[in-house]
Amino acid sequence: QVQLQESGPGLVKPSQTLSLTCTVSGGSITTLGYYWKWIRQPPGKGLEWMGVINSGGSTYYSPSLKSRASISRDTSKNQFTLQLSSVTPEDTAVYFCARGTTVDAQFHYRGQGTQVTVSS
Repeated sequence: QVQLQESGPGLVKPSQTLSLTCTVSGGSITTLGYYWKWIRQPPGKGLEWMGVINSGGSTYYSPSLKSRASISRDTSKNQFTLQLSSVTPEDTAVYFCARGTTVDAQFHYRGQGTQVTVSS
């Protein structure tokens, strides 16, 4: 069974770049047909799809992030990473990594999530 685990700082200052890593076990991120995703949930709000990287390394992002997001991967470590630049307090959320079979926010497996707070 696939397991995903997010890691990264819990506190980021405004205007800095947030960097989170998702470590995957029980399956390869290069296996055809899967999309590896970043999703977040701000306090009191629903899930927000941020972007994905597919098994071939192609990336897709939510237009709402206005090019602030970047997703990359390290296949040797079976990890993929989210970088979100120019963060503001509105980026405070629980961040999840997940795996699905479509580009959108649907997923079959996800990590437990990590709280990120943007504050000076």
